[in-house]
Order: sequence, then C-alpha cells, then structure tokens
Amino acid sequence: MLRRWILAVLFVSFGSLAHADAQPMGDPARGELLYSTHCIACHSDKIHWRDKKLVTDWKSLQSEIRRWQEVSGLRWSNEDIADVARYLNALYYRYPAPA
Repeated sequence: MLRRWILAVLFVSFGSLAHADAQPMGDPARGELLYSTHCIACHSDKIHWRDKKLVTDWKSLQSEIRRWQEVSGLRWSNEDIADVARYLNALYYRYPAPA
C-alpha cells in the first residue's frame, strides 16, 4: 500500500512539472498539495476518466471540487478550489479555463 501511494505521489509530482508553463495564473502547486493531502486517498487517476464522469467543462470541474470539499468539511476558500481545479485541469482535463 505504501509503495502504491509513493508511486501515485511521484506520478502526480512529475506530471504537474511537465505542464507548469501552460497553466493559467493561480497556484497549481498549492492545488496539487491540497489534492494530494485531502483527496488522493479516495481517488485514483481512474476517477477522472470513468465513463460516467460528472466533469465536462471548467465550470463543472470547479463545481465538483466545491461539492466534495463541502462534503468532506474542508472549508476551502474559493482560491483553494480554483487552485485544485487548475491542477486537475492541467493534469487530466485540459478544458479552457479563465486566466
């Protein structure tokens, strides 16, 4: 289990470096930290590519992040939600996002 977790963290870390120059303003590194700390335990990369995905654009990506952080009682700010959305968008989705 520990080996799997370490591999996931390394994958996420190296994946975000490859897209660092293509991301909109904000702090995607903070988004990566928030996601890795609070979300990765229940999510694998498969959750972002499933057939019945709920995220179809930038707005729905932010909406799902907002919903699940509320369910988890994380009390993230709008900036935190945007940072996580930017991170996930760069890593998985590539939807047009506001600057």
